[in-house]
Amino acid sequence: MADKKKAAAPAAKAGAKDAKAAPAAAGKDAKGGKAAPAKGGKADAKAAPVEVKEEKAAPKVVRVRVQTKPRLPPPKVVAPSTAAKKSDVMRKIKIDKVIVNICVGESGDKLTRAGKVLEQLTGQKPVTARARITIRSFGIKRNEKIGVHTSVRGNKALEILEKGLKVKEYELKDANFSQTGTFGFGIDEHIDLGLKYDPSIGIYGMDFFVVLSRPGFRVSKRKRRPGRVGNGHKITKAESVKWFESTFDGIVLARGQAGSAGKDQ
Repeated sequence: MADKKKAAAPAAKAGAKDAKAAPAAAGKDAKGGKAAPAKGGKADAKAAPVEVKEEKAAPKVVRVRVQTKPRLPPPKVVAPSTAAKKSDVMRKIKIDKVIVNICVGESGDKLTRAGKVLEQLTGQKPVTARARITIRSFGIKRNEKIGVHTSVRGNKALEILEKGLKVKEYELKDANFSQTGTFGFGIDEHIDLGLKYDPSIGIYGMDFFVVLSRPGFRVSKRKRRPGRVGNGHKITKAESVKWFESTFDGIVLARGQAGSAGKDQ
C-alpha cells in the first residue's frame, strides 16, 4: 500500500504542473495574436469583429479627341478609261497565226498538186487533213486524206494575209467574224495571190483563217501550271472588227449591205 501511495504522489504532482502550464500557454497565444479561449476556459468565445474598408472606385477619365485637320473623303476608285486601255501594252491585239487551207475532197494526184500550191505560197511543208466521217454521196471514206493546210506565224503571216485581203479588196462581211475574235474568208483562184499559173497543177481555191491574240494568252497553253484567260482580256467580235478596220483600212459590210453589193456587181 505504501508503494502505491509513493507512486501516485509523483503522478499527482505532474498533473498539477500540466494544469499550471495550460493557462500560461493560453496567455502566450493571446499575446501573439492567435485566437485563444476567453477567461473561464470557454473555447466558444466570440472573436473580435474585423473592420472592412470599402475601396472607392477611381473616377472615369473621359478622353476627348481634338480634330486638328479636317478629314478628307476616301478617294474614289475610277474605272480605267478607254484611252488608258488603248495605251496599255497588254491590250494590244496582234496576229497569232494565219491558217491557209485547201480541201479537194479526194486523195491522189489532185491532193498532191494542192500541197505544191501551198508550199509555193507559204514556203512550208503542208499537213494533210483526214475525213472524220464517211459521206457516200461525195465518195469520201472515213480517215481518207482530203485536204492540206499550213499554219503561218510572224511577218510571213501578215504578208500572206495582206495578199488575200487585196484579192477581196479589203472588204469582208460581218458574218466573216466570229464571237471569239477570229475571222476568215476564201478566194477562188490561187493565181490572184501572185503565183504563176502552171498547167500541170491547175487552179485551186483556198481558205484563210486568222487567229488574233493578246499578250498573256500563253498562260492557257503553257505546259506547267496552265491558267485561264479572263473574260475581260479576251478578244470580242467588236474589237476584232475595229482592229481590221484600223490596221488595213478595211470595210466590214453588214448583212443587208453585203446582199445589195453582190446584186450591184
